[in-house]
Amino acid sequence: MKHLLSLLGFVFLLIACKSTTVVMNNDDPSQNIIPSPSKNDVIMTSASNSKNTKTITSFELRETVEFLASDELKGRNTGSEGIEQAALFIENNFKFSNLKPYFETYRDSFKVGEKHAYNLVGFLEGQDKKLKDEVIIIGAHYDHIGYGKVVENDSIANGANDNAAGTSAVLALAKYFTETKTNGRSLMFVLFSAEEMGLLGSKHLAAKLKTEDIDLYTMLNFEMIGVPFTDRDYIAFVTGYELSNMGEKINEYAGTKLVGLSKIAQQYQLFRASDNYPFYEAFNLPSQTISSCDLSNYDYYHHVYDEADQLDYNHMASLVNQMIPVIEKISQTETKEIKLHEE
Repeated sequence: MKHLLSLLGFVFLLIACKSTTVVMNNDDPSQNIIPSPSKNDVIMTSASNSKNTKTITSFELRETVEFLASDELKGRNTGSEGIEQAALFIENNFKFSNLKPYFETYRDSFKVGEKHAYNLVGFLEGQDKKLKDEVIIIGAHYDHIGYGKVVENDSIANGANDNAAGTSAVLALAKYFTETKTNGRSLMFVLFSAEEMGLLGSKHLAAKLKTEDIDLYTMLNFEMIGVPFTDRDYIAFVTGYELSNMGEKINEYAGTKLVGLSKIAQQYQLFRASDNYPFYEAFNLPSQTISSCDLSNYDYYHHVYDEADQLDYNHMASLVNQMIPVIEKISQTETKEIKLHEE
């Protein structure tokens, strides 16, 4: 197994009154929170028109992926000890970001056979009095398959691109918006479990929220964003591109051709293969996935070599930062501009 940074080396910074305190927890690495970057870390700027100058760094995305895709978590299979460590890590990041739980706790629990599983759900109320009752879900799945086909005595399918990468984006965006509060509508940040078992976590939550009759506007899902395309005129694709105007609106809000249509994703029916789909089925609303990997540009899908050192963190930071003004705009428009196309 390729060398990863030790989990025991993680630290987090608590900043108050312009002083910095470093806290380490070597007994339980899941309690560690990602540190702030040093001046030498790569920072990819966003195309935002917002007055905020905060950006998401390649450093913080990498640190999250390296934790979640480490051998110690043993592939994060649903119901395993490894995914419990991942869940604790996510919960502590939510707490550190001052993101409130949507339910009584962050855990949205359900059963997979005899196994206990849980989505992690945080909530940031909208800042606009007229729009705050409308909700945008920003999600990704944090589980993986556990073990895969043995290659060179390695059997742990670490799931770095699938989908520690997407999880890192959701955690970074949660931290960004809780600090900047530039969201007009309310934002629900969700990390799903049991995606690899048939979208079970997202099916559970979509049905649950449907019974609550929430005013859902749209669902943005991040899946496999860890590697770039080299032959496209866009950075990422939107699954189900032809079903709505989401892709067009993302590009309009970003001020550049950020996303496009992947014919390969259409061929593999990737729209139906990720956690956006249960929300599309339950709410009949634009619920789509942002991805930069359609299986044509990465050889390690469900493979033991899907490890943290295979990913391009500058690419990831660039994509996530360019999505910030998009999410801000989606949350701030007077009307719900993203719509399904009429059949």
